[in-house]
Amino acid sequence: MRILVTGGTGLLGGRLILKLAGNGHQVFALTRSASSHAKLRALGASLVDGDLEGSSPLSLPAVDAVVHAAALFRFSGPREPFFRTNVDGTGRLLAAAEKTGARTFVHISAAGVIMDDAGTPIRDADESAPTFPNHFSAYLASKARAEAIVLAANKPGLRTLALRPPALWGPGDPFSRALPQAINSGQFAFIDRGDYAFATCHVDNVVEAVQCALERGEGGRAFFITDQEKLTFREFVAALASVQGLSIEKLRSMPYWLAVTLGRLMDALWAVTRKEGDPPISRSMMRMIGREFSVNDAAARRDLGYVGKKSRADGLRGYGEGLPSTARAREGNRPGTPRTGRSSVRVSESGGA
Repeated sequence: MRILVTGGTGLLGGRLILKLAGNGHQVFALTRSASSHAKLRALGASLVDGDLEGSSPLSLPAVDAVVHAAALFRFSGPREPFFRTNVDGTGRLLAAAEKTGARTFVHISAAGVIMDDAGTPIRDADESAPTFPNHFSAYLASKARAEAIVLAANKPGLRTLALRPPALWGPGDPFSRALPQAINSGQFAFIDRGDYAFATCHVDNVVEAVQCALERGEGGRAFFITDQEKLTFREFVAALASVQGLSIEKLRSMPYWLAVTLGRLMDALWAVTRKEGDPPISRSMMRMIGREFSVNDAAARRDLGYVGKKSRADGLRGYGEGLPSTARAREGNRPGTPRTGRSSVRVSESGGA
């Protein structure tokens, strides 16, 4: 199969390209930067120049399928860049995919599109739950709108599906990388002790779900995908801290209302002073990681044949082992080391995503 992947320099996109190429598919990677060329070629992809943030039409080679794994992800920032990249960019990619004759379009959406503004806890939600295209979080609003565009494009000759992973984790994920500094500096605090259900999905399980969606599944539908084992947010942080030699026993906790209030204040300060990057606490961050959030992925398991083969124990061992030896030999570094900055385009990699 000839498959084009976006977000190839991200955590998910890099591992996806490596897997698809290893399985004998001809993989193309959309790239806007010459600095990424060597990395993408090492993963096994042919390069296609294109910018999701641009205004000119995208030109793609003839492919059988497109996997759209790129997105602008931040917790804060002005809304326009999110909609330009995540919504308009998705629409332009869809149009290019249809023009080139692609028959399948798999969109990496976000489980958090069903989170409301009020911070309502979510328990065992399925795909019938409403989405929030006008969410206060520019990221979640833009992902909800992009997903709707993709699903509406389904028709005979073009099968479109959306996969909704929650908190994406695995070697190189930004949350794990930021955790040691946050803990050691005393800046990390749990919300309500973290004693609430928190859905996660290891990057390799998302790769598995993409492979399933490329082969089967009714078009015009979204599918939640999660890890098999369930846990609380506190247990999730404890596991990621432990593999890095850290303890969570002395970490502070604050109530959700206080965390959201601090997030609002930080958002306002960053907006007024026009500081780069995200504030240490934001309202969007607190919404994504500070409330109970669990989803039901029975539809993906039934209709796509998704299993979620990567166990939590195996996933945690991967933090010490890194990539398989064949990947290290081909790349010399981990794929998907995320870029930072106000205009970074990368795969969604955060809690509630």
